[in-house]
Amino acid sequence: MFTPRQLVSHYEYYRSFEDKKDEIKEEYPEGEAEALLTVLSLVPGKLVDYNSRFSPWHTGKGYPSNAMGGKHLSLAKSFADINMSVGGMGSYQSAIRKIIESYEELVSYLPDDASPAELSTGDAASLPYSDNEIEAVVIDPPYYSSIMYAELSDMFYVWMKEYLDDIYPDQFQSDLTNKDDEAVANPSRFEGIAGGSDSKRELANNEYEQKMSEIFSELYRVLKPGGVMTVMFTHKETDAWDTLTKSLINSGFTITSTHPISSEMPARIDTQDSGSADSTLLLTGRKTTEGSSPIDSDVPTLWSDVRADTRLAAKDAARDLLDSGLSLTKTDVIISAFGPTLKVYADAYPVVDDQDEPVPPRRALEEAREAVTQILVDEYLEGGGLGELDDITEWYVLSWLVHESDTFNYDEGHQLGLGIGVDIDDIKRSTKLWRKRRGDIKLRGYDDRVQDITLPKEERSNRKPVDPDAISFTIALDAVHAAMHVYAKQGEDVAIDWLKERNFDTDAPFKATLKALLQVLPQDHPEWEAARDLALGRTHDALGLEFTPTDFTDVSEDRAEQTELGDHA
Repeated sequence: MFTPRQLVSHYEYYRSFEDKKDEIKEEYPEGEAEALLTVLSLVPGKLVDYNSRFSPWHTGKGYPSNAMGGKHLSLAKSFADINMSVGGMGSYQSAIRKIIESYEELVSYLPDDASPAELSTGDAASLPYSDNEIEAVVIDPPYYSSIMYAELSDMFYVWMKEYLDDIYPDQFQSDLTNKDDEAVANPSRFEGIAGGSDSKRELANNEYEQKMSEIFSELYRVLKPGGVMTVMFTHKETDAWDTLTKSLINSGFTITSTHPISSEMPARIDTQDSGSADSTLLLTGRKTTEGSSPIDSDVPTLWSDVRADTRLAAKDAARDLLDSGLSLTKTDVIISAFGPTLKVYADAYPVVDDQDEPVPPRRALEEAREAVTQILVDEYLEGGGLGELDDITEWYVLSWLVHESDTFNYDEGHQLGLGIGVDIDDIKRSTKLWRKRRGDIKLRGYDDRVQDITLPKEERSNRKPVDPDAISFTIALDAVHAAMHVYAKQGEDVAIDWLKERNFDTDAPFKATLKALLQVLPQDHPEWEAARDLALGRTHDALGLEFTPTDFTDVSEDRAEQTELGDHA
């Protein structure tokens, strides 16, 4: 984890801390001394984060990034060996200054007459409170399978144990963090127990659901009747929401409302191409005053009676968010509609289909995703624009519309496809429209799909499915990608002849696909520039287009500014 010099440097700062520990204990009362030592012990955590073989060098900006930026432990190809005794990034002085400034800012928000808080650590499924004692609970639960907190924490735990085990001996009894009792969906824990990867995942999911149910049940116990619980959740996977919802309902909570807030920085390394949304959804559950809960109901509700209500709730929530002026991504609009959808589902619980089989929450979420996607199409695509497209082209356009990126969560892309009748796994090999990258979908552009028209046929790559010499195309996107390729390789004159030979000047799906791509692709993306070239100049006239790229470039909207905590002090 460390070069010899890094390790020696961290060790020398630890020795300095030990040298001062007795002096601080003698100079200050016991409580203050422990508080000072605790704050000082946070410094080595920041030093380790920026000065290890896991801390990548940020080549674009010329400084080290933190080891935990990607929420994984991977040895970096290039890393910094920092001189921690000077005043730059990664130094002791820089780290302690940030920690003290953060501490002082937090303290500044406390009222002068604030009473001491009670702090306890332990298992959330076994709280040190009596029944019906607590009025409100705020919980930020583990995000399913996206982050293995205990495994990552070992990097810091071993150092903090050295610094603080004599001050907090009960918290540092073990050599490493407790991973067995952690509430995460970690399939690797079931190696040797399950037969295959699917069964490992299933066991991990079941364990996560069980542990979250135990936690929520304990929270339900300590809450007063009518008490409120707010759950923070940013995960995008339907499975994660399905599991969280079942845990909430099984614990007795009634889901009452949801509130999206812009809380994640889009540039954060750990949120890019990850399972986390750009915003946080605060989901509110209540303990009923009558003593009954959704799980107590013995009368099931037919899914056919609930389905329409879930779609309506999702659409209403999406429209409210789009009209609110909040700076939310389209993915976050979909996720934010999950809350009202789940409330409809929870109110009708238990839900069964026509065969009297239980309907899980994910079915309601899938309906919500489909319904909100249609709202987004109506909002952001001029004239709808998708009615003339084949299903595969529609999936590609919707993927760009919803995710605003060529890389996004596989589960989301798969669910989006199923909603319009496309199993993306079935088309992966034949169309080469997407590939998997670290569990995510990576959309392919025309460069990756179209054979090089300048080469003889026998020399072209057979791994690219689109033949630019074809006279007709069954997938509209293939035709547009082929046209982009011909324009880029052979210029405008050849492209015009190519388009006319194939009658694309009268082909409605071709024009609709080109128009849709101009609206959904980021304008700094090479694919958008290729679409722009086709929609300008003489090719514009040859195709008889009724639109130009400039029709879609003025998309600025007034957005509410993000506020900071200090604005509300």
